[in-house]
Amino acid sequence: MAVKMSLRETVKISLQSIGSNRLRAFLTALIIAIGITALVGILTSIDAIEKSMTESFSAMGSSAFNIQNRGLNIRIGGQGERPKTYPNITYDEAVAFRDEFTFPAKVSVKVWVTGGSTVKYGSEKTNPNVSVQGGDAHFLETGGYKLGLGRNFTSRELELGTNVVIIGSKIKSSLFKNNEDPLNKIITIGNMRFTIIGVLEDKGSSAGMGGDNTTIIPLVRARAIMPATRPSYTITVMLDRPEMMDAGIGEATALFRNIRGVEVKQENNFEITKSDAIVQTLMSNLAYITMGAIVIGLITLVGASIGLMNIMLVSVSERTREIGLRKAVGANPQLIRRQFLTEAIVICIMGGIAGIALGLIIGNGVALILGASFLIPWLWMVVGIAVCVIVGVISGFYPASKASKLDPVEALRYE
Repeated sequence: MAVKMSLRETVKISLQSIGSNRLRAFLTALIIAIGITALVGILTSIDAIEKSMTESFSAMGSSAFNIQNRGLNIRIGGQGERPKTYPNITYDEAVAFRDEFTFPAKVSVKVWVTGGSTVKYGSEKTNPNVSVQGGDAHFLETGGYKLGLGRNFTSRELELGTNVVIIGSKIKSSLFKNNEDPLNKIITIGNMRFTIIGVLEDKGSSAGMGGDNTTIIPLVRARAIMPATRPSYTITVMLDRPEMMDAGIGEATALFRNIRGVEVKQENNFEITKSDAIVQTLMSNLAYITMGAIVIGLITLVGASIGLMNIMLVSVSERTREIGLRKAVGANPQLIRRQFLTEAIVICIMGGIAGIALGLIIGNGVALILGASFLIPWLWMVVGIAVCVIVGVISGFYPASKASKLDPVEALRYE
């Protein structure tokens, strides 16, 4: 008479069998855990990178665009075309645009002075990797910066090019120990002295922005100390309403073509880039990285499934007498197959849970480094468990089938 057994009883027996062979079960689960850790860890890290980039650029919103003398140059793996470079945007052209643009928006003019300055205060100094930028009254707002301490530039300071500076939070922590108030302190940038009037909130260094390791000085002062003889200025336009983006870009294009003297039949000799263009470009590139990560994780799991199958075959050999005894008391081949298959799936799920936990730790470690918030990738967790079940079925089917086909008499006589 065949013995019938519910799924609950089958799982219970499988757990008992796993408990009696703890070392083998641990090694098997470890193989699966490594594969799932690779899969979930890499994909969670990519999610952290995406979220970090989104947070870095979200402060500017979807209503801003830049006018520059060249387009974005973000290429991964040598793919894509190199952007065109046009004649530099001069100070007079940038200021003329700012003064004549009547569309409802805030317009800022900025210039990059250097990215390799050393800032000193007393006996303290930073590494020679501090950036110096020149900005105007709307620079902070259009650039997504917020003040943690102090104030913005006054109109008089901007007009006269006074030696005042707003510093990033990393510079503050490097130069001013024991929570010393940095406001109104005099620091040296290169070989010039500046008075601190403000400190930026933490912005993070995601996507290479380095917002915490920068200094901002009045545009006129930046123009006076520029090492380049003919620098190119950047114009940032932040519209009052995001839905006016297309109209605003059209108005800005027409005005700047007129300022630069571009003929009707000629192409633009400048680039207009939306604020979220960098994020979109990087996201599209990250899609390829995600596909590569999935392939790497799946290859790891293939290796794990082969190891699991081997261990399950060894388990069948070691438990031949047990299989013969179960068949002798009425267990049919289907029941034996289900038991071994359930054992493989349970072991895979145990390894998968451990792998998901490790993957979350690794992925959120990357998020912590990038300054992004804690991530719980529910999708990848569900995918991880589903993959574990599939791996358990694939790896356990052959050993389970082999066990179910054993002759009970021969199995009982097996030593």
